Amino acid sequence: MSDSHAFGYRGNELFAESVPLQQIAEKFDTPCYVYSRAALTQVYLEFDHAFKNRDHLICYAVKANSNIAILNLLARLGSGFDIVSGGELHRVIRAGGDPKKTVFSGVGKSINEMRMALEADILCFNVESESELIALNQTAGLIGKIAPVSLRVNPDVDARTHPYISTGLKENKFGIPIDEAERIYQSAQCFPHIRFTGLDCHIGSQLTALEPFLQASGKLLNLLKKLESLGLAISHLDLGGGLGIRYANERPPSVRDYVTALCDTAGHIKQRILIEPGRSLVGNSGLLLTRIEYLKNTPDRDFVIVDAAMNDLMRPALYDAYHDILPVNKASTETKNYQVVGPVCESGDFLGHDRKLGVAQGDLLAVMSAGAYGMSMSSNYNTRPRAVEVMVDKDTVHVIRKRETIDELLANEAILP
Repeated sequence: MSDSHAFGYRGNELFAESVPLQQIAEKFDTPCYVYSRAALTQVYLEFDHAFKNRDHLICYAVKANSNIAILNLLARLGSGFDIVSGGELHRVIRAGGDPKKTVFSGVGKSINEMRMALEADILCFNVESESELIALNQTAGLIGKIAPVSLRVNPDVDARTHPYISTGLKENKFGIPIDEAERIYQSAQCFPHIRFTGLDCHIGSQLTALEPFLQASGKLLNLLKKLESLGLAISHLDLGGGLGIRYANERPPSVRDYVTALCDTAGHIKQRILIEPGRSLVGNSGLLLTRIEYLKNTPDRDFVIVDAAMNDLMRPALYDAYHDILPVNKASTETKNYQVVGPVCESGDFLGHDRKLGVAQGDLLAVMSAGAYGMSMSSNYNTRPRAVEVMVDKDTVHVIRKRETIDELLANEAILP
């Protein structure tokens, strides 16, 4: 079972903080994303306190869950942000986040996005190619700005995670090969509208061992020493994100062990340390609440057909990812081996395979560990409105995103004359 700070049974009933999930379903219907303010706050503070007195900035990876209520809560706690699009920058600003605590990652930043970020005075651009650096230098020059830059280097370290979320191998599209980075930093005089301020690395997501992090950090520190010996003033070291969470039987390092190991590896360097956690901040702070529409029994397999689908939670279909699935009310019904599937017309539309459940038609299920890459990757496939999102704060439930309507989905479409 996945770890959770705020979701648990009281007797036979599953709660979010002090609110029964049954009550949330009755009021807001399903599918419904449910988040815990307490869980989100607790994990952020674990990260923050683990750094102790070392100068640091936690830049939450907005792509994991970009709801502005979540961004606002983190901003109020002091968080910075890691963005990968102009739209995410708009979200950060709308949520009250500080652009001066925001780093802009991603391999394909457009000129318009660069201009927007320059005008907002963001902390740093994490540049991922030499051609991007040339474009950013030209864009900054046109509007009379100096762009603060950190090169994202690719250290060729195996993150030992799913290939779709591995980013630190030389065959991945991300980052600048570490062997080329020194030359580019030395060419600073060729970029009059660029100021090199940092050094960045991110090797992947859902890492469950410390070794890949430490291997990448060691390579980054060796490069930092070379750059300092050349007289380059690097003010921060961005060690990326990627710390995994427990979905089933994984045993990722604790937040404290992860941060302590990074700080120990960095030793007594004077640079500020940045990290970019996403999944590890919000993953276990949320779940997807869904209702059973039908039970379908066949000679070969038994199916639980629910009202949530791959358009609501893409991870199982995309990565064959595992999410724990729990009954909201434990029943004495005999358990059977079920395939938990949605109504979308794809054989890949499943939320879980081979789950032992004792359930009946109309029962509620909670798909756990859905706070990261759930709503942010959702779609309107099959013209399905996206789910409502709510945040539980002790005994109060706040709607942080209304359920979409069919009219809203069709509003921007037009029939030919």
